[in-house]
Amino acid sequence: MKFPQIQQMEDLISLAEEVGFLPLFDCGTGFSVEELCAPELWFTDREGPWEWKGPIARTKRCAYGKFFGGKAGFVSREWLPDFCNFRRDGYDFDSRCDEGIAPHGDAYVYQTVAEEGELLSKRLKQLCNFKKGGNTGFETVITRLQMQTYLCISDFLYERDKHGKPYGWGVAVYSTPEHLFGSELVTSAYRRPPEESKARIAEHLRKVSPSGRITPLVGS
Repeated sequence: MKFPQIQQMEDLISLAEEVGFLPLFDCGTGFSVEELCAPELWFTDREGPWEWKGPIARTKRCAYGKFFGGKAGFVSREWLPDFCNFRRDGYDFDSRCDEGIAPHGDAYVYQTVAEEGELLSKRLKQLCNFKKGGNTGFETVITRLQMQTYLCISDFLYERDKHGKPYGWGVAVYSTPEHLFGSELVTSAYRRPPEESKARIAEHLRKVSPSGRITPLVGS
């Protein structure tokens, strides 16, 4: 398909809903927000895709997180159930723990977020003792949990200057897809084998990817 240029936030959301899987930055697929959005909208005084991430996540029209090879991107509500079914390999997180295949650090972080509903990254690190002399590897844990679709990002919070204007990179707020979108939606593809969900996603992406390179989006 021919991809339109992204000029405003609604363009990005609509494209994510149409394509189903939309990386934020170029990851070799031939389409991403970075490639489709004018350079002048990035990291300037003008609001652009970097600032849109939080507001888009809040709409709940798509999920946002480090889903694609450890890199950030969007997954539409339509495709989220198959994406979760495939990436979780048929396990909800409790089952992963029962089978002994969830690392202790992953379980601690996931359960802390699940109990709170949503947690600012800084607070999550405090609660899980990720600090000097404490636990290590927070970024590895939080990325793995997003890649497995057990966690996603629900918003970004920014520091504000004396005029009330936000600045800086923004601090991620983590949540579970179930908390944001409801368990009924998120688990609705569980009736299918995970490999069937993967095949459905791959077939869809081959129709929309101009390069045919879909491994960064499908690969786990």
